Parts: sequence; structure tokens; C-alpha cells
Amino acid sequence: MQSVYNATQLKIVATLMRKTLVSAVLFILANGVGLLLAGIILPGFSMGIVALVFAAILFSLLEVILGPLILKLAKKRLPALEGGISFVITFVGLFFTSILIDGMHIGGLSNWLLASIIVWLGALIASTLLPRYIFTKPDQ
Repeated sequence: MQSVYNATQLKIVATLMRKTLVSAVLFILANGVGLLLAGIILPGFSMGIVALVFAAILFSLLEVILGPLILKLAKKRLPALEGGISFVITFVGLFFTSILIDGMHIGGLSNWLLASIIVWLGALIASTLLPRYIFTKPDQ
């Protein structure tokens, strides 16, 4: 049976798949760094290492799913919220993650607000720095 794709097309698809996978791993790692920072900085924010891994994966998935929905809702109903949409998405993602991950606890309203800021900022910084140090090809 003859392939419907030629070698060049397969190489392009493989490259796109690799880039997508690397982006997904980077997104999960960056969110994991943000969650870890919140756990280190905030006294009422706690989770075990296994919970951290599952929380990073679930939190990232929730952000990908809920982000566009919250953004669409904000544009329709609350246009003033658009500037802080990342914060809102992070807060909502933390909320659902803390409900679904048994070993994750965020205590008090101030911890919730600070955790949202720390996770968002930590993930932002990590997503900027990680590609430079982890996903670069070594010099030849």
C-alpha cells in the first residue's frame, strides 16, 4: 500500500508534533514551578510531591480548557475584567484543582489571592526561563 504522505510532509508533521509536545511539557513545568513557589512562600498552602505533580498536570489542563471560556464570558459580560483575565483564570484553575487533588490545601482568602498571584507570576517567569536552559540544543 502506498503512503498518501511524502517524506517531507511526514517530517513537517513530526516537527510540529514535537514542538507541541515540548510546549505542553513546558506549560506543565512552568505551572508546577508556580505551584511549588506558592507552597514554599505561603504558610497555609500545602501539598505533597505526588499531589504537586498531579496538581501541575490538572491545573494546566484546567487552564487550557477554562481559559477560553472565561475570556469569552469576560468579553461579553465584563469587558473591564479582560486586563486581569490571567489572574482570574489562575484563581479558577487553583479552585478546581484544590477540589480535585486530595493532597492540596490552600488556606484562607489572603492565601487564595496571594497563591493566584504567585502561581501566575512563577509560571510566567518559568515559561520564559525554562526554554533557555532546558530546551536549548547544546553548542556543537
